[in-house]
Amino acid sequence: MVLMHDVIIIGAGAAGMTAAIYTCRKKLRTAILSIDVGGQTNLTSHIENYPGTGPMSGIELMRRFQDEAVGFGAEIIMGKAVKSEKTEDGFRIGLANGEEYECKSLILAYGKVPKSLGIEGEERFMGRGVSTCVTCDAPLYKNRDVCVIGGGNSAIEGTLELATIARKVYLVHRRDSFRADEITVEKLKNSPNIELVLNSVSTKVIGGKNVDGIEVEDIVTKDRKELKVDGIFIEIGYVVDTNFVQHLVKVNEKKEIIVDERGNTSCPGIFACGDITPVPFKQTVIAAGEGAKAALECYKWITGGKGAVLDWTH
Repeated sequence: MVLMHDVIIIGAGAAGMTAAIYTCRKKLRTAILSIDVGGQTNLTSHIENYPGTGPMSGIELMRRFQDEAVGFGAEIIMGKAVKSEKTEDGFRIGLANGEEYECKSLILAYGKVPKSLGIEGEERFMGRGVSTCVTCDAPLYKNRDVCVIGGGNSAIEGTLELATIARKVYLVHRRDSFRADEITVEKLKNSPNIELVLNSVSTKVIGGKNVDGIEVEDIVTKDRKELKVDGIFIEIGYVVDTNFVQHLVKVNEKKEIIVDERGNTSCPGIFACGDITPVPFKQTVIAAGEGAKAALECYKWITGGKGAVLDWTH
């Protein structure tokens, strides 16, 4: 039997975790589905403009968000949502690993998402060896072998960071050169535990319960080989991806989910907040505020308008 949640929140960034804090405080059974915890804020090494906290890293700020959400009762489920459908009692969400969850209401708060490689095993092992955030997950791979896929600044910086933690780091890049500063590239070449796998693309993630390796193909010779690794980090950029929900809600030309000033979408029972919407100024503090609004509107909807939602007027 599938457990029915009052609300499922997709996304564990500032918007999603703030929404969870509010729905949990309203005693709604809440689950957060996400491929990571912290979202885009994790990428910020130094935040000075989030009120009341003082300077800190994005990861530390998001860890505080997570502690509060979980402390109030939110359940965090790691996985990638790939399917959504309307049911008689609400909504059903399917994950890439085959798991399904049902809810009375849905809050979409997953912002920009990492670009997908589109290869076999990628979605299946997301959160179980495949990661999109070096800063978040690098400490899990101390003295182990890992692989980074990408050739931009984030991939190179991630590789250098992992080289201080992991035993060996493969950097797989489809070209034979990098656009980064030559000084940075020299650091890559001079690091004894970094191996560059150039002119190559990844073709398959290999593993049983967790990742055991990744298959790569040389784009010139078409030869394939397996790199034995415990972790794979995908660093190829971010996109807005609403494909799995746009049959339920209206989106604009940028594929962002259209909402009103309270976070309502075109589908009753579905709310959206943060960077996945057209809200201006993509900032952590704004995403958090939008998450709070969507959560309160969700509570009002679930209770049929009978829930005590204070709306101060003057």
